[in-house]
Amino acid sequence: MQGFAGFMWLLSMALIVFSGFALFDAAIRREDAYRAADKKTKPFWLIILGLAFVVNLIFNILSFLPIIGLIATIVYMVDVRPAIRALPGGGRSGRGSGSSSDGPYGPYNGGR
Repeated sequence: MQGFAGFMWLLSMALIVFSGFALFDAAIRREDAYRAADKKTKPFWLIILGLAFVVNLIFNILSFLPIIGLIATIVYMVDVRPAIRALPGGGRSGRGSGSSSDGPYGPYNGGR
């Protein structure tokens, strides 16, 4: 029985790390990248992934809520993250992500 408890603890820690990584990844992506990829909004994913992270911290892995959080985290990692990373600049915020004239759908050329 102690081996099973140890396995469940490791699984719980893995879920916490997985949901924490997804939350961090969602936080560093640009807000306009979510709209450009047509994947809801950044605040929506931050709330969903934040709730999944907190649920994984509070509840036992055998309860129902961590499973829902795991599904939401998997959806982000498998569907939303690759779509955002496929955009020019990888959807990352910061100065190195593109020109100052870049819009959410590419560079702005002034109507030329």
